[in-house]
Amino acid sequence: MHLVFVFLVMQLDDQYFMKQAMVEAEKAFSADEVPVGAVVVVGDRIIARAHNLIERLNDVTAHAEMQAITSAANFLNGKYLVGCTLYVTLEPCIMCAGALTWSQIDSVVYAASDPKRGFVQTGLNLHPKTDIRKGIMSKESEDLLDRFFRKKRS
Repeated sequence: MHLVFVFLVMQLDDQYFMKQAMVEAEKAFSADEVPVGAVVVVGDRIIARAHNLIERLNDVTAHAEMQAITSAANFLNGKYLVGCTLYVTLEPCIMCAGALTWSQIDSVVYAASDPKRGFVQTGLNLHPKTDIRKGIMSKESEDLLDRFFRKKRS
């Protein structure tokens, strides 16, 4: 008798991790929060998941990124996120960019740009060693945000 083993190798790439951030954004949408989700990854392991909790916590600082930074720091038992990557469905604002700078995170990957409130157009730079990538699943993120704000206006 011959046994055949089939191994499914899941490709853990930017697309995969951004999909996980989109799951968090959907949770925010369902909770009537602006649908932004984030995950923090070290190696190929998600160590933090978060979404906006501004309305629930009545806290303007409860952005997905801030929640994810805190959760990841707690997981690592330290304040720096060296070796970590943040995947977030919307370009971070200047508050979140400041926190990401202080965290010394290695990489930030965001889906949709935020031309009104994102950190890029302000000229703010993250930590000099932080790699920034954008546009991964931007259409899906933009569609979810558009759906949320259309629902709010109706």
